[in-house]
Amino acid sequence: MKLHKEKIAIVSLSDQNYFHLIEDLIDSIQSFNESKDISICILDAGMTTEQVIKIKDKVYTVKKAEWDIPVSSLKVKNREWLKSQVCRPFLPNYFPEFDKIIWIDCDAWVNSWTAIDHLINGSKNDKLAICSMSDRHTGRVLRVNWLFRNIGIIKSQNLKHSLASGFRTKDCQFIATEPHLNVGVFSLNSKSNIWNVWQKNLKKALKKGRIFGSEQIALNYSVYIDKCEAEFLPYYCNWIPSSNTTFWDENKNTFVERYYPHNELGIIHLAGGIKIEGKDMRYDKGLKIKLKTLSGKYIDKSFRYNVG
Repeated sequence: MKLHKEKIAIVSLSDQNYFHLIEDLIDSIQSFNESKDISICILDAGMTTEQVIKIKDKVYTVKKAEWDIPVSSLKVKNREWLKSQVCRPFLPNYFPEFDKIIWIDCDAWVNSWTAIDHLINGSKNDKLAICSMSDRHTGRVLRVNWLFRNIGIIKSQNLKHSLASGFRTKDCQFIATEPHLNVGVFSLNSKSNIWNVWQKNLKKALKKGRIFGSEQIALNYSVYIDKCEAEFLPYYCNWIPSSNTTFWDENKNTFVERYYPHNELGIIHLAGGIKIEGKDMRYDKGLKIKLKTLSGKYIDKSFRYNVG
């Protein structure tokens, strides 16, 4: 495909097990007329030769993901897909011809182009455009185990992963109560210095912590401790669905937020999967869940792309 004049890339990564999901992501992007101004770039972290051949003519390029920071084989354990945790802060090195990079995890898909517009506009002036997991639909961002009266133990993703990654205790305590930022969807100008700060913090996190989740806590640390400037986008730009938070608009035939004004969901991210009776919707496209409609009815719906 030809490189368009805006020089904006949507980038994702897959191995052979998630290939069916990255196909959905590509198809969802290309279902919008606006996608003609966007180049899709795919990183290969273990796809088969046949899978690469199947998608290469649909996208701008497919490149092999690398271990951009050396990681012990004892940590890797032949899990090539973990390159997704290490390569993300180095995306401008893979795709230097682009001015702006939008990352979308392969287990997500685009439901409304509004989210892409927000990602593009939110990352102007070298800011990071990203979604906080703190929203009126998500509820608590941390938990407290109360020990005695006003004494308790705080539990949060930021605290857990920052401590495990060996960051300073004072810094871990500071970000413990900050809204967690999910790196499954974000946008950043290629020349932004935030990439360098993120790389620095990822190197720290990988020295002590696990590979999985390292890039996420490193970016949270970059925003909250190193004060990298960020625009927090609406949660519907990286919507992790459930039957409690997601409604169906029968008139517009689309997924919407539960609460008024029932904004249309932009990007639906199946992070962690939707599991029913031991089955995972990410692998079973026929799996459906009961959703409430805006008219008060209940219907069976799948959160996968292009399922009736």
